[in-house]
Amino acid sequence: MRSAASLTVIAATLLLAACGGANAKVSGPSQGTSEAAMRGPAGDYPMVLGDPFVVEGVTYTPADTMNYDSVGYAHVEDGVGVSGSHRTLPLPSYVEVTSLDSGRTILVRMTERGPMTGSDLVTLSAGAWAQLGVSAGSRLPVRVRRVNPPEPERALLRAGANAPARMDTPQGLLTALKRKLGLPNAAPTAAVPVATATVAPVAKVEPKTPTKTAPVTKAIAKPAEKPAPAPPKPVVAAKVEPKIAEKPSPAPATASAASGLYVQVGAYSSKARADAVAKAIGGSVSSAGRVWRVRVGPHKDRGQADAALAKVRAAGYADARVVTAP
Repeated sequence: MRSAASLTVIAATLLLAACGGANAKVSGPSQGTSEAAMRGPAGDYPMVLGDPFVVEGVTYTPADTMNYDSVGYAHVEDGVGVSGSHRTLPLPSYVEVTSLDSGRTILVRMTERGPMTGSDLVTLSAGAWAQLGVSAGSRLPVRVRRVNPPEPERALLRAGANAPARMDTPQGLLTALKRKLGLPNAAPTAAVPVATATVAPVAKVEPKTPTKTAPVTKAIAKPAEKPAPAPPKPVVAAKVEPKIAEKPSPAPATASAASGLYVQVGAYSSKARADAVAKAIGGSVSSAGRVWRVRVGPHKDRGQADAALAKVRAAGYADARVVTAP
């Protein structure tokens, strides 16, 4: 039989789902025994949508959009744990928030309707702001993408803790996202000053009166006589020896590149960060262009690789996958 505290929490949540609108809000991290039921998976259900509402003349209609992916701006507001507010996503929702300045991506639990002023896409709690590594008081261009994280990561956010950081977004994708938001890709190049040359005035030259010269008599050269052509030499046919076709030597066999199966945990812009992840899961770090790649392996077959993948994901790295070397 359920306890009276659990029944009270569930009844309050159902009432909130019926209200919705601009005042929609779901429970954040548990604060006491009366909210103990919210620590488990039941804390994410039922999801709240609510009625349409208006912010500064714009009507927003909440909807259960599964593949939500948008860019905009974020600012920090009051909130507990790693949470935030959004105008139309169901509450609660889990989203990946990417800083378009650094490429750092974190997991955030959306628990409130907002922002209720301005044109920003989301607001973030101080905990989310700190995990993104952003200074207080700034306004940040972000990408917000709805995801379905595993239950261990959901439980961390419901309890007010940080979920493991995601793989950094590569620079090429950041450039495309900034272009979508209308941000410049690079600072404008400063104009190079052009030196202006001073032209000295040209002195006026008076034309000289032409003087008469004696006519020049051109000597006509006598054409040289062409020498008589030499008699042609007799052509002797050269004896052509039949050429024996050489048997082509067999091409050396190309050695197949050694390959193996690895579990790729992620790629990080910071080597120190990659070393920390590799140490935590017993992996190795290798350079791949501008990022540091963390892998576990090699494994001799797919079964061994899948077993290693399950261990890595259980450790909190949900984006890990099996790849083939090199």
